[in-house]
This record gives sequence, structure tokens and C-alpha cells, in this order.
Amino acid sequence: MLLHEAFEAQVERSPDAPAVRFGDAVLSYSDLDARASELAQMLQARGAGPGTLVAVCQERSLEMVISLYAVLKAGAAYVPIDPEYPPERIGFMLDDAAASILLTQSGLAHRYSAAGAELLTVDDLPTPDGLHTVTHQATMDDLAYVIYTSGSTGRPKGAMISHRAIVNRILWMQDHFGLTAQDRVLQKTPFSFDVSVWEFFWPLLVGAELVVAEPGGHRDSGYLTRTIIEQGITTIHFVPSMLQLFLEDPRAGECASLRRVICSGEALPRALQDRFFDRLGCELHNLYGPTEAAVDVTAWACDPASPLAFVPIGTPVANTQI
Repeated sequence: MLLHEAFEAQVERSPDAPAVRFGDAVLSYSDLDARASELAQMLQARGAGPGTLVAVCQERSLEMVISLYAVLKAGAAYVPIDPEYPPERIGFMLDDAAASILLTQSGLAHRYSAAGAELLTVDDLPTPDGLHTVTHQATMDDLAYVIYTSGSTGRPKGAMISHRAIVNRILWMQDHFGLTAQDRVLQKTPFSFDVSVWEFFWPLLVGAELVVAEPGGHRDSGYLTRTIIEQGITTIHFVPSMLQLFLEDPRAGECASLRRVICSGEALPRALQDRFFDRLGCELHNLYGPTEAAVDVTAWACDPASPLAFVPIGTPVANTQI
């Protein structure tokens, strides 16, 4: 099963259910599938397919979700590029990836007119007619995405992740946490970070609803608290430093819809874990893993009664050794 194929199967099961929400706009499973399929055909007509990379440089939006699914439907792999990156970093990534196509938005297109890739502005596409079907020859060993590391030890490097690796990781997550169609997952991680991959793809494997945060929303604890309360968010990710800010919000204790909070990206201090359980009554999980190993390789279910003075990174996820 390729990364996007479980979504396509879910479209058959719940075509009219809400799949993705951004502000007041909502796409059903069938709407998202139709729009992604149309864009996938356009990509294929421009040479996208197995073994090719398609750069995606967009602000968080419905179009971003459509673009990621479209690239995979075309059989290609996506390269996320944060438009907030300095121009020099963006230029390096585009050159290094040698992507022949760049999916962007009309308000950003002028920044990349000199890039070697062909530009497609996804917010200008017509409404799909629903007649598009897409076929490709991608396999489990083909790439699903390439995410560039921070470059803290030198030049940024593209971590190349196959369908096999990321599907294993997401199926483990479903087996471990048991997301259902009643869940709502907040997508707030910048898509240039690997946590975003499970945020985008895990909910839509099982009929849950993906709620996309507004651009910059991941930095605003007040906005996140309001969104959790108003949208009935059940599942969310925090790096520990942002979890600390979130717990300091006066309304954090009102986030009664939360069922699970997942932490990764930084060490989770024991004091922060204790603060969490003082304010919220849901699950807290500590995950660890490098980008090169498909997001996470270990997981630990936090326990307020643990006698340990620290929070472990846990035990290996499925089909993984450490």
C-alpha cells in the first residue's frame, strides 16, 4: 500500500464525510480526491512520475493538502519548501533537488520566476469535473518525499523517504493509537518538518477530519487553544517548548476534547510532563526519531505515577531496531 492509497480506499467508504477543514472552507473526501486527481494528471502531463521530484512551496492552505496528495497520486515524491525560508536557502534546495516542477500559490509565484522549474499556481486551477482517474507505476521502494534537514552541521541535506518506510511508520501509529472517524487532528507543524507527514496523512487513512491551522498559527498558543476548543480537536503534536507555552495559556485546561498529545523534536522534561497532567486529563506520548528514519523510531506513553526522574524516549516502533 502506497502512502496515498489508503486515503483513496477511505474515499470509497466515506465520500461525503469532511476530510479537510481550513477556516470556514471544508473539502469532503471525494472533493479532495477529485481535486488531487486533476492536479496529478496535470503533473503527469509535465513529466512527473516515479523517480521524479516535485517541489511544493506554499503557505498552509487547502491547496497545500491537495498538492501533497496530487504529487503522490502522480507517482512522484514531494519536496516541501517553506516560503518563510531565506531566498538563499530556497534557491539551494531547488537547485539541489533539481525538481522540474514547482507547485506554488499566485501570491508567491513572483519569487520563483527565475527558478529552473516550471511553475504551477495551484490556487488558480479550475474546479474539477470529477472525471479524472490517475494511474502510475510507483512502488513501495519509490520515494514519497524528500525533506531537507536544518543544515546545522553544514549544508542542508535531503532525507529521502520511501513509501515503504513512511507507510510502516503511519500504520504503526494507527495500530498504537487507534484513530477513528470521530477524531479531529490539527495540522500545525510546518510541512518542512517531518512531523507534518503524519499530520497530513494519518487522519485521512481512517475517515478522521484534518483541521489545518492558519499560517503562523503554530507559534500562537492563544490561537491553538481557541482552535482546539472551537474545532473539538482530539489529537495534536507539540514540541516540548511549545507545549510549555500552551500550558501557560489560561484556557488550556478547557481543552476537554483532547484525547492524546504527542511530543517529539526536543527532550521532554519530567517537570513539563507533571505540569501537563496537572492541567489536562488526556494521554501524553513522547516520541523520538531522526528525519532520515521516517519521523520516529521510538515511543513512550507518559505516566504521571512513574518513579523515573526523567521521561524516556521509549521502545522501538514496528519493524524497527535501535
